[in-house]
Amino acid sequence: MDRLQAMAAFVRVVETGSFSGAAKQLGVGQPAVSKTIAQLEARLQVRLLLRSTHRLTPTEAGLRFYERARLAIQEADEAELQARGAGRGLSGRLRVSAATTFARLMIVPHLPDFLARHPELEIDVVLDDRVIDFVSEGIDVGLRMGELSDTGAVARRIATSGRSVVATPAYLARAGTPTVPADLAAHEAVMYSQLGNAWTFRRDGTEASVVVRGRLSVSAAEGIRAAVLADMGLAVASDWMFGPELASGAVRRVLADWSLPPLDLWAVFPTGRLASAKARAFAEFVEESLKRGGLMDSA
Repeated sequence: MDRLQAMAAFVRVVETGSFSGAAKQLGVGQPAVSKTIAQLEARLQVRLLLRSTHRLTPTEAGLRFYERARLAIQEADEAELQARGAGRGLSGRLRVSAATTFARLMIVPHLPDFLARHPELEIDVVLDDRVIDFVSEGIDVGLRMGELSDTGAVARRIATSGRSVVATPAYLARAGTPTVPADLAAHEAVMYSQLGNAWTFRRDGTEASVVVRGRLSVSAAEGIRAAVLADMGLAVASDWMFGPELASGAVRRVLADWSLPPLDLWAVFPTGRLASAKARAFAEFVEESLKRGGLMDSA
């Protein structure tokens, strides 16, 4: 039994959740994958997978082996890439994590260019506004906005986004336009549940905080966009979130002479693992694309 091939088969089984899914990705028959995993468990003398009628899930030992196996495969791929030379381009699969709206507006439209540069590369984008476990989800690189909760994470700041209070002309015509932060207390706010309802502004060394109120709180940026565009109220939003609408006038900034703390965008790599050439190249590409787009400042 080839150890690296057995590791690759196990990694695919864990990531697809089935022998058939792994077999399809590997281009072999399902019995061959099942036999390989059985031989691997016999060799290691430990159960790696829990089998049910619907899905295969790794045991605790299986999860530990999965992480090490992915690292071994990654390092083998890196060695081959170095031997072949960078001119051959990137290959294999890259698994990326990003927030849904940010990826839809700022990442996915640029992917054709990145894939054209690397014809042998496949990208799997995991869309989730929540902070997910990179190891269990098999993530190679994540794009996260704001402060990092995991202080031990391997991360690189690649861009910074300004933030503004925004609303539609229809809402402002109905409710009036605030001229100072205190005016917001009388307005309907659309709140992002992860940021709370206390908004802090700065101008000329002066700081002003206001507690806003509203009947709608959402857990994802897509909800902020939809609610603002439906004339439901004011919201704090990163500049990239309403780029086309701000340019067209469909959405307007208010309190433009007051500033809100900007948000940093980080490329985050799984702790305890060397960032692969694919992950590093993707982070650099995102940084370049955002800089060209002009809606975020390069780090």
